[in-house]
Amino acid sequence: MKLRTVLTVLLLSLASPSMAAEFINVLTGGTSGVYYPLGVALTQIYGKVMPDAKTSVQATKASAENLNLLQAGRGEVAFTLGDTFSEAYKGNEEAGFKTPLDKLRTLAAIYPNYIHFLASADSGIATLADLKGKRVSVGAPKSGTELNSRYILKAAGMSYADLGKIEYLGYAESVELIKNRQLDATLLSSGLGVAAVRDLATAIKMVVVPIPAEVVTKIGDPSYSSGIIPANTYNGQTADVPTVAVQNYLVTHSGVSTETVYKMTKSMFENLDAMAAAHAAAKAIDKKSAGKGSPVPLHPGAEQYYKEAGLL
Repeated sequence: MKLRTVLTVLLLSLASPSMAAEFINVLTGGTSGVYYPLGVALTQIYGKVMPDAKTSVQATKASAENLNLLQAGRGEVAFTLGDTFSEAYKGNEEAGFKTPLDKLRTLAAIYPNYIHFLASADSGIATLADLKGKRVSVGAPKSGTELNSRYILKAAGMSYADLGKIEYLGYAESVELIKNRQLDATLLSSGLGVAAVRDLATAIKMVVVPIPAEVVTKIGDPSYSSGIIPANTYNGQTADVPTVAVQNYLVTHSGVSTETVYKMTKSMFENLDAMAAAHAAAKAIDKKSAGKGSPVPLHPGAEQYYKEAGLL
């Protein structure tokens, strides 16, 4: 009996937390957006450099939900828009964050999102002012996209009260309703070439509504800058369209170990070709600027990589 007890103690000591399998859950967005395919690529990259870790990718409502899940320890890596990231860390209740999400840490600035304000050609919408009285999907409730919608409409001198009907829907649902003539317009915040927009442009004649530089300036948030959706990015879009660009970030939390975050950061930058193969938006990821300018402190593991690479 004593020998059995000794063996049990030895087995328990061997099964220490340090030897337990590590979980890396990557929080993304809807499957028709850019975050999801890039998240799948990340899990494959992590799986190669950390073969003992259990990796998974989770489809979510994107930025705001991702950050709340990270704060709760229900994920290790997440994609987010820069403005939502900033509001979450500060704790802006209007943006859906009742208290500051103080466990959030930056892993990398990645690629910019471009605001796609889309309308069916039949709707007669050609400018932001034309949205008055129209049926518009502004993004999932309290998502990063929905935050973009509010800021842009406000800067254009409008509010939700000016719209005829408001829907709070994700990308795929919004596009389907426009194709079925149940919606006039929607806002999508994504990298260039997003599948949902390509789908809409193939199905119907659509308009990409321009967002002038003066509107971008009035937003007054450093996360926002003027951008261009180049001509022929989508079927039937024959001219450059001015719009808003918003920086995306890859985020983690303070509870993830320095060693793990170091490996995650280094492996991503050593496999950017795999990221770009998953989605063309990743071609804009530049490690020279990835560790700079974030509204939230770097995780020590990410900082270690950037210093080692001579980037800080």
